[in-house]
Amino acid sequence: MDDQCHVELVQKTVTPEEMETTSLVMLAVQGMGCRNCATRVKNSLIQVKGVIEAEVYHTSGIAEIIYNPNLTTQMALVEAVAQAGNDGRHKYRAWIYR
Repeated sequence: MDDQCHVELVQKTVTPEEMETTSLVMLAVQGMGCRNCATRVKNSLIQVKGVIEAEVYHTSGIAEIIYNPNLTTQMALVEAVAQAGNDGRHKYRAWIYR
């Protein structure tokens, strides 16, 4: 783990609209090498409107996301994982884990 890789966890206040309907999806995530990578991916996911909670495990490469399917899509969550690595140093890829 590199000191320059450190990232702080983003806090989110979930809205009542986001809580109206919930679903769970699990994503397989490739490219995470440490806890900071998992935090970077989690931060990107929880900033998506409709995401209520996200847990990301770098050791298993799994992300569990509780979200409102009326406000976002599973493909938007996959894209959020890819966008988490847009700093030029990290590259993440995700797909729906079945």
